[in-house]
Amino acid sequence: MNPTFDWNDLRPFLAVARTGKLTIAAKRLKVDHTTVSRRIQALENALNATLFERGPQGYALTEIGQRLLGAAESMETVAMGVQNELAGADLTLTGAVRIGAPDGFGSYFLAPRICDLCRAHPGLEIDLVAMPRMFSLSKREADIAIGLSRPTEGRLRSRKLTDYRLGLYASPEYLKRRGPITSKDQLQSHRLVGYIEDLIFSPELDYVPQVGKELRPQLRSTNLIAQMHATATGAGICILPCFMADNHENLVPILREEVKIMRTFWLIYHADLQGFARIRATVDFIVEKVTAARKVFLPDT
Repeated sequence: MNPTFDWNDLRPFLAVARTGKLTIAAKRLKVDHTTVSRRIQALENALNATLFERGPQGYALTEIGQRLLGAAESMETVAMGVQNELAGADLTLTGAVRIGAPDGFGSYFLAPRICDLCRAHPGLEIDLVAMPRMFSLSKREADIAIGLSRPTEGRLRSRKLTDYRLGLYASPEYLKRRGPITSKDQLQSHRLVGYIEDLIFSPELDYVPQVGKELRPQLRSTNLIAQMHATATGAGICILPCFMADNHENLVPILREEVKIMRTFWLIYHADLQGFARIRATVDFIVEKVTAARKVFLPDT
């Protein structure tokens, strides 16, 4: 191997490989994007190989880059293990933890409770990314993710957090204007609020056909919170998680016994991080809060 090869250049290589963008990789590494570009170039020169195809859409790995990616991730895993073992098993509760969660769970359940974790461990830096999307832990988009299905591939650890119930909701104003709804057959004549079908980020969210195969939302959004706000102001009828809608002053349940939809939240983290105290403490915190709120997720049980 070329003697000028610098192991430190693998960190920017991994960051660019995972994000596809110099600017995003630079933000993750907390350096200037020109520094990342320079170190990628130095790595390519040292290996006498082109690792990325540069284009208008960003950086894409070449075949050689793909081969290096696997080796670089293995080295990253070894380095993290060494840090974990030699730094007192990382028993200090300091450092950053990024939590990726669906918008509803992240904003309506976890955000109001996360202050308890901050008070208990003031040395932690918490990033709560509450967005309607799936998070790639292999690309280090998050340290801990809340998912709607259990992963079956990759070096991931997962545990079931809780089942949760969803139901139909509308605003009192909408029901006053349109009249009461006493059966699913009536839904066809009402305006539904739901997801944009081709932008649903997880198949578990495609639950409208479970209520009625012929039903189709006329007001659509990729964001569950936007759906809830639109419904609360009288836009129509929406399928919403009970933990979000039951305590909303402008939402009332419809066909509570006739429409019962169940889904599951899973807590997922990368196997490389399981020995770190900050990860264990955050995982334990989330599990504790969810367990204590069982009735919130599963009302009438």
